[in-house]
Amino acid sequence: MILRRLLFGPAPSAGVGYSLGLLLLRASVGSMMLLGHGWGKLTSFAERSSSFPDPLGIGSSLSMALATSAEAFCALAVILGFATRWAAVPLMVTMAVAALIIHGDDPWAKKELAVLYFFPFATLFLTGGGRYSLDAFFRRGAH
Repeated sequence: MILRRLLFGPAPSAGVGYSLGLLLLRASVGSMMLLGHGWGKLTSFAERSSSFPDPLGIGSSLSMALATSAEAFCALAVILGFATRWAAVPLMVTMAVAALIIHGDDPWAKKELAVLYFFPFATLFLTGGGRYSLDAFFRRGAH
């Protein structure tokens, strides 16, 4: 029960509109991240991994693996509402690195997209997936 609560968060206490809003947020921002960023990295990993930026000094391949995992697998988890809070963390970190390090010296227009992605994932980290999520489904199974 404690592990389930840790993974899937507390039960949402807000109404239907709140949870529909979270569903819309999860589905939209998660899909845009997965289809617009994660899928391309996933399907071109072998070709791009050796030349991918290495902002943390851990190697290009590992940097791309971390970014790809966040943008593809964590984005899918967000869409499904599976461990939403936990899935949002790597996405927030990836977007913070993109905005502050990769595009740190660039004009605002270059870092704006990463910042725009950061805030919906931060919101989902704070709220969880809502009533219409796998989190809620698994949470209901705990009772």
